[in-house]
Amino acid sequence: MVLKAFKLRLYPNKTQRNQIHVNFGCARFVWNQMLNMHIERYKNNKKAKFQGRYSMDVMLKALKIEYPWLKQAESTSLQRVNRDLDDAFQRFFNHSLQNGFPRFKSKKNTNQSYTSKFVNNNIRIVDEHHIKLPKLGLVYFKAGRILNGKIRAVTVRVNSRKQYQASILVESENQTFKKTKKSVGIDLGLKSLTVTSDGQKEDILNVDDRLNKQLRIWERKKSRRYENAKKAMAFDEHDKVLFPRTDLKQFPRYQQAVRTVAKLKRHIAERRRDNLHKLTTRLVKDYDTIVVENLSVKNMIKNHHLSASIANASWGTLISQLKYKCAWYGKKLIIIDPKNTSRICHECKQKNHEFDSLSQSEWLAAREWDCPNCHAHLDRDVNAVKNILAKGLETLA
Repeated sequence: MVLKAFKLRLYPNKTQRNQIHVNFGCARFVWNQMLNMHIERYKNNKKAKFQGRYSMDVMLKALKIEYPWLKQAESTSLQRVNRDLDDAFQRFFNHSLQNGFPRFKSKKNTNQSYTSKFVNNNIRIVDEHHIKLPKLGLVYFKAGRILNGKIRAVTVRVNSRKQYQASILVESENQTFKKTKKSVGIDLGLKSLTVTSDGQKEDILNVDDRLNKQLRIWERKKSRRYENAKKAMAFDEHDKVLFPRTDLKQFPRYQQAVRTVAKLKRHIAERRRDNLHKLTTRLVKDYDTIVVENLSVKNMIKNHHLSASIANASWGTLISQLKYKCAWYGKKLIIIDPKNTSRICHECKQKNHEFDSLSQSEWLAAREWDCPNCHAHLDRDVNAVKNILAKGLETLA
C-alpha cells in the first residue's frame, strides 16, 4: 500500500467560504499560540523538556475553554496543527537544511490552508461533482482525476488567485509498471534539461514570449502603482485629510496588479510542473534503473549569473518526482556524486588533467574535448552521462 494524493478545484458557496476562512483563522491562531508557548517556556527555563504533539493536544483542550470560538473550527484540523508544529520542531532539532526555527503565521499571507483527518466517514466523494467535507457539507468540484483508495486526510487551501483546492490523501494498492530491463543515466543541464545515456535530449520548457512579456509588463505596473500608493499615503498624512489612506488595500489598481502578477506566475509554474510530470513518468515507464547526479542546487543558485536559469530548470523538483514515482511503480533510482564525471573519459576511464588549470567560465565553455590518453573525441554532456550511468551501476554490483 502506498500513499498518493490528488487535487480537486473546489467551488464553495458563500457560507462554505466563510467557514473555510474560519478554519484558516483558528488553525493559524492555534499554531501561533503553541509556538509562543514553546518560546516563553524556553525563556523561563532553558532546561525544560520539549512538549510534543500529545502534550499540545492536552493543552488544546484548555485553549478551547479559554477561547470558545475555537470550537467553530473542524476539530481534527487543530490537532493536525499540533502535529505539524511538532514536526517543524523535530526537523529544526535535527538540523535539517530544509527548515529553520518555526515562524509565526500571518493572516496577510495570500496562501492559507488547513488539514482535516478522516474520522467516521467525515470525508467522502459523493459523486462526480460533490465531495463531503467536515463542517462544510457537500462542496461542488469540477470533474478531475479521482484515485481509488481509502481516504486518510484532506487539505483545503486558497491561493493568491482566490482559488479553492482540496488535496486528498488516499491509501491505495501499489501498481508497478512493466519491467523493461533497461538502465539509463541522466545528466541535468541548462542547455538541455536532461541528456540520457542513450542519446535522448529534453529541452528546458521555455514559456512562450507572450506570457513572459505580460509578466514583465505587469511587474513594472505593480512596482509603479506601489510607489504611487506610498506617495498618496504620505500626502494624506502630510495634508491631515479627514479620512487618510493608510493601507495598500485601499488602492484597487495596485491590488489588481498584485492579482494579475500572481495569476501569470502561477500559470507559468503550472506549465513547468506539467512538463516535468510528463517527462518523469515517461522515464519511469521506459527504464527499470535510473541514475542521476546529486546536484547542490542551493549552492549553485548563489551564482547570480545562472540563478534564474537554474530556477527555471527545476532540477530539485525533477529529482523529487523521480524519487516517489520510482517508489510507487517498482523502479530503482540511484543518486550519485557527479564529481569529475565530465572530466573522465568514459572510454579509457582516465581523467583529463588539462582542465585543472581552467577557470570556471573557461571550463563551462568547453563543450567538446579530445582525450589525451586514448584520443577519443568526446561530447561533454554525453561523456558525463555515460560516466554517471557506469558509476551508478557499480553500486549494484
